[in-house]
Amino acid sequence: MPVFSRFSRYFLAVAQHGSIRRAAEATGISASSIDRQILQGEARLGAALFERLPSGLRLTAAGEMLLVQVRRWEREFEDCRTRMEDLKGLKRGHVTLLIPEAMARGLVPRIVASIREHHPGVTLGVRVMTNHEISPALLEGQGDLALVFDPVVSHRLAVRASVAFPVGFVTTPGHPLTRGQTARFSQCSLYPVIAPRPPLALGQKIAWLAEETGLALNPVCDSDDIEAIRALVRHGVGVSLLSYIDVLPEIEAGTLAFVPLEHSRIRPLTLGFCVDQARSLPVAARLVAQALEQGLPGLAYSAPAV
Repeated sequence: MPVFSRFSRYFLAVAQHGSIRRAAEATGISASSIDRQILQGEARLGAALFERLPSGLRLTAAGEMLLVQVRRWEREFEDCRTRMEDLKGLKRGHVTLLIPEAMARGLVPRIVASIREHHPGVTLGVRVMTNHEISPALLEGQGDLALVFDPVVSHRLAVRASVAFPVGFVTTPGHPLTRGQTARFSQCSLYPVIAPRPPLALGQKIAWLAEETGLALNPVCDSDDIEAIRALVRHGVGVSLLSYIDVLPEIEAGTLAFVPLEHSRIRPLTLGFCVDQARSLPVAARLVAQALEQGLPGLAYSAPAV
């Protein structure tokens, strides 16, 4: 429902697409109309909102400030409309969930399916982002709820539920490493290793472990993509070191095995379900929040029976 002014809608389109032509194509509005609204808005505000570059338009500092505010207005209006539905006793509304890539499998699809089954009036948007982008995006109003690895609590960012995932060896089922409940990092020297590399967070942990133990890690392969690492392990190229959540669906399916790393100074990876304390959650968001709070404990690692 286009409640907001044409200027704000056209401004958002140009900010998203980086050019008036592409914004016109996306919205079905003529480029001249969009350009006129942007110019009039800049004149009224007394500030340039975009830099005009040969490659397109780029937001100025004033434009960045306005973008945050307009997104907040949109989100607050959507919250208001959802609360109006709440007054009618209807469980309706749209909920945007921000998640890291590792959570795009398993828990989140199950929760989306459950919400759709039990509350068909609730629609969901799932946005996959890099982990460091999620908390700022939540506080900027780009989402309602968020799953964040190792979240940093602040006066606005609150963790409603969390679960810890150990770091360990990922192998094929029946591998010699799976004979124990845990494994030592030094056992890397006994098998071909597929090493995670930055920007994967585990790449930094493994580099630190190699330096601390004095172990020269000579991987047969390395990758900055978790899906590629999982595939390489499945095909018998070697073992790898990942967190439990990275391979949970494969462990449940029996295609991969996981053995926690025995090292007192390696912290587990914590997944937090986070909300913005400055916002009250409408009914639709509370339904999804409840499902997340109930689902997180089920992801915890439990050692297989030996």
